[in-house]
Parts: sequence; structure tokens; C-alpha cells
Amino acid sequence: MTTTQTRRIDVKEKRMINCHAVDVNQLMPLKYKWAWEHYLNGCANHWMPNEVSMSKDIELWKSDALSEDEKHAIMRTLGFFSTAESLVGNNIVLAIFRHVTNPEARQYLLRQAFEEAIHTHTFLYIVESLTLDHGEVFNMYNEIESIRNKDKFEMKLTADILEPGFSTETTEGARKFLENLIGYYIIMEGLFFYSGFAMILSFMRQNKMVGIAEQFQYILRDETIHLNFGIDLINTIKEENPEIWSAEFQNHIIETVQEAVELEIQYAQDCLPRGILGLTSPMFRDYVQYIADRRLERIGLKPLYRSKNPFPWMSETIDLGKEKNFFETRVTEYRQASALQWN
Repeated sequence: MTTTQTRRIDVKEKRMINCHAVDVNQLMPLKYKWAWEHYLNGCANHWMPNEVSMSKDIELWKSDALSEDEKHAIMRTLGFFSTAESLVGNNIVLAIFRHVTNPEARQYLLRQAFEEAIHTHTFLYIVESLTLDHGEVFNMYNEIESIRNKDKFEMKLTADILEPGFSTETTEGARKFLENLIGYYIIMEGLFFYSGFAMILSFMRQNKMVGIAEQFQYILRDETIHLNFGIDLINTIKEENPEIWSAEFQNHIIETVQEAVELEIQYAQDCLPRGILGLTSPMFRDYVQYIADRRLERIGLKPLYRSKNPFPWMSETIDLGKEKNFFETRVTEYRQASALQWN
């Protein structure tokens, strides 16, 4: 004879990890309202890459107007992002989701995983629009050292969580899980992506490759929410499990961020061997260090570098309160043309 559980959920019993007292299938009542707000904001930002016209980009790419160094920077950026988004999505589905025991946070993770799929779709759309070699772009994470090193850095963090018998029940396991979250939200999405954003949006500032740039604006908008969710997730786990945030572990995180900063600087140097559009690789050393300091502060650690931001215009782009409403500028001709063809 089976028994029915009739006790209602007490919101105070909800925890971000290691919660056995609450049914993870029951969304309500909400405890972490910030997680639900991030989910709603993500839904409000929904977009698809083929809503953006690539006609001007195609014309410019086939012309002689772009220098070889400019094309090199674009190719390296596409090469990194094309698989990086898949790494993030796989980490959400295979590693993070199973260990987060809060339903409203899981709701957002489902939304984020879908957005990572949209971003991967975006790079395929760009590659096909410009008739680039699929193998060259999507296999750069194996063939180009600066990209391979960043991706190996991240994949190691996922591998640790996927080890048989891994659990967040122990202090060491919870620390390893928190390290994964910091590695993907603070470093991958909060640091490794930003050199590429600055490079591509610099093209937009000179009215070049505007289709790619518009799609990167949409992605940046998504990633800003991903980053803010990740920071809230990390800080909540720290607050609920203070024993894991030891001085030794904090030093380990600082060293991990320092390693990531050097990897990102090497990547920027690879993308900009001679500089383009007024950008140079030394500028990106300052920018990466500036971004790293901001990320460390958000999780309660002291800044390391105190570098100045060489791209102040990026701060306004990242500030969602100041961004233009990109979603009012979508083109609809492609969808309408498709309907006409079928008719």
C-alpha cells in the first residue's frame, strides 16, 4: 500500500544544493525570487539569428574593403564562440542541473540551456551566410592553441563534476561544484567572452559587419543575465554553506582567475597580431584585467589588477538600462519572404 505525502512545502526548507526535504518538482512557493526574475527577463529577450539580415555583411566580406587582419580577428572570434557556447550548454545539462536542488533556479537553467543552443545556431547562421568553411571554424578549438587552451581549462572543470560518485554532500564536493560555477559563469561567460564582444562591437562602431554585430549585441544581452544569475547562484551557495568559502579556497579561486586572465590575454594577442580598428593586444590586457577585477568584486573578493577600462563605451553597452531596445530593430523580411515562397 502506497502512502500520499500531504505535507505542504515550507519555503524556509528550500536550499540551493543538498536539499532533501523539498520536492524539486514543486516550483511554488518561491524562495529565490531573483531566479524567477532572471527567467522572466530571459524569456522577454527571446530572439532567433535568422531575424537579422546578413546582406551587408556578405557584401562587405566578399569585397576588398576588409583587411586580412580584420578578417583574421572575425574568424578567431567565430572559432572560439562556435564551440564555447556548446561547452556552456553541456555543462548546464550534464553538470549543474543535476546538483542544483532548487526548482526556480532549475527553471532558469532550462531557459539558459536553450539560449546557449540559440547562440550556437547563431554562429552556424553566420558561417553559412558568409560561406565559410564549417570545419575550419567549428574545429578551431582543436586546431588553434589559444582557443584550445581556454576550452581545455573549462572542460577540466566539467570533467571533475562528472566523475562517478561525485556529490556535493561533502565539503570538498561542494567546493568543487562552486569552482565549476565560478569557472563557467565568472570566467567563461564573464571573462572569456568579453574580448570577442569588444572586438566585434568595434566593427559595429565603424559601421562594418553590422549583421554579425547585431547578433553579438543580442548574445551580450543574454550573457549579461547569465552572468548575473550565476553570481546570485554562487553567492547564495556561499551564504548557505559558509564552511566551503575558506581562506584557502578563496586563494585557489584567485589563482584560477589569474590563470584565466593570462589565457584570455594570449587569445587576444592571437586575434590581434598587429592591431585593427584602433585596437591593440596591450589594450586587451588592461581590459581583461579590468573585467576580472569587476567579477572578483561581485563574489566578495578583492580586485587584483586595478587596471583602467580602455573601452569605456563597452560599459554603456553592457548596462542593460542604457542599451537601445535591440528587439524593436529586428528585420522581418526573411520570415515574410519565406511565407511568400511557400505560398
